[in-house]
Amino acid sequence: MEVNTWASRHTNDLIKDLLPPGSVKSLTNWIYGNALYFKGAWEKEFDKSMTKDKPFHLLNDKQVSVPFMTSYKSQFIEAYDGFKVLRLPYRQGRDDTNRKFSMYLYLPDKKGELDNHLERMTSTPGFLDSHIPKYRVDVGDFRIPKFKIEFGFEASSVFNDVFELKVSLYQKALIEIDEEGTEAAAATAFVVCLTGSCAFEPEKIDFVADHPFLFLIREDKMGTVLFAGQIFDPSKASSALDQP
Repeated sequence: MEVNTWASRHTNDLIKDLLPPGSVKSLTNWIYGNALYFKGAWEKEFDKSMTKDKPFHLLNDKQVSVPFMTSYKSQFIEAYDGFKVLRLPYRQGRDDTNRKFSMYLYLPDKKGELDNHLERMTSTPGFLDSHIPKYRVDVGDFRIPKFKIEFGFEASSVFNDVFELKVSLYQKALIEIDEEGTEAAAATAFVVCLTGSCAFEPEKIDFVADHPFLFLIREDKMGTVLFAGQIFDPSKASSALDQP
């Protein structure tokens, strides 16, 4: 399908089969799509030889063994009431000196507090701008897991106008971090057709629990969030990922 080929080409082949079989019918009127691709190298890369498997504690009190990256270099970390924030800057590109990107990790002090933290984050105006570590500090035990997560969903709604139309939304996103940096992509397609010609069954979304933390990929100059997600178990490829 031409749309799937377009999405794959514009996301460096990370997003494939954006539109599943049967999503486009003979009566389909329009398809609108957009894609986002991001690849960034850490400002200070992690030493691969220092990556070691360590236990990661799950919400059900069990644990899994996952590879953790570590470093003895100073980091942008700040402690707040009930959580800590880590900022990992990406290397600035030579072609654009005005933009600078970072990944932010929000780690609650207690493993069962992610929902409370997420509610606080989304309900407090200016939360992101007021919780940015500005200074590097020395670190003691510093470890973050490598992870790769994927997320996809589809939804539909019917609009009654001159014609009765059904609009179906398909979105897929993927993000992976390792010692060198981050690669992330997202693609979205809107399929518009006459009601009754675009029946489908919603995709099932699988994810597993971990000692949860949130992450963002953000452009620091304008404050634009490119990707946001929750990590529940870095040993799995399924999690919750949103592309704002």
